[in-house]
Amino acid sequence: MVGTDKAGWINGFLGVLIFSGSLPATRLAVIDLDPTFVTMARASISGLLAMALLFVFRAPLPNRREVFSLIIVAMGVVVGFPLLTGVALQHMTSAHAIVFVGLLPLATAIFAVVRGGERPRPLFWLFSLAGSLIVASYAYEQGSTSTLYGDALMLAAIIVCGLSYAEGAKLSRHLGGWRVICWALVVTLPIMLPLSILTRPEVWSGIGVMAWGGLFYVTLFSMLIGFFFWYTGLAQGGAATVGQLQLLQPFFGLALAASIAGEAVSLGMVLTALAVVLCVAGAKKFA
Repeated sequence: MVGTDKAGWINGFLGVLIFSGSLPATRLAVIDLDPTFVTMARASISGLLAMALLFVFRAPLPNRREVFSLIIVAMGVVVGFPLLTGVALQHMTSAHAIVFVGLLPLATAIFAVVRGGERPRPLFWLFSLAGSLIVASYAYEQGSTSTLYGDALMLAAIIVCGLSYAEGAKLSRHLGGWRVICWALVVTLPIMLPLSILTRPEVWSGIGVMAWGGLFYVTLFSMLIGFFFWYTGLAQGGAATVGQLQLLQPFFGLALAASIAGEAVSLGMVLTALAVVLCVAGAKKFA
């Protein structure tokens, strides 16, 4: 494995590790805060931080073609995924939602072929599809822990997120991972900042510390820092290949759901996570 590929896997792993806390943190945030406000607030605060970073490092303005790609990225990871998962988590536990994350590698790989021109080998698709089917089957079996509406929202979130990951990876090859997410946040700031003000809670006194902690995490880590590593890793090692690391996310996320959010983690969840990890190894070998 060449140095760039290895760096891609390391950066990708760090990104996944950070993202693993996103759903548990979102679950905590939406207990006392409206999911729409959480979506707008996390994008607005991180957008202001991103603007400051771009100014300090004197980042050049993106060209017209890059702006189009940045809009695709923003509509997925800044607006679509946070909003859809935020609403979905009102109808399911974060432990149940985390299992859907196992579908992200397949979605990312498909869009990496369509948008990024990547061409994984046939056996790669076999392992990627196997991991996705394991996750989907488990989610179907555990229908009592969620609703059909919640599951549909999570599936929609996975689709828009996969597109944004692949688009961001393609853009990061020449723009740089940290600048991709920063510009994507800045692109949406004129809309998200006013909406965060309009959707703010009427009463602040009833909002607990855990909810604020969840909002802090998804704002600083899930929305900004995690993407520094993630988009860099996808660009270095390939979105389809490194994207398979997302199959590891249930392990970390389920542990966080149990330790932080106090949710029950069943043996079936653990076995599902173990099975998809085996699929990561196969997909990596034949990518």
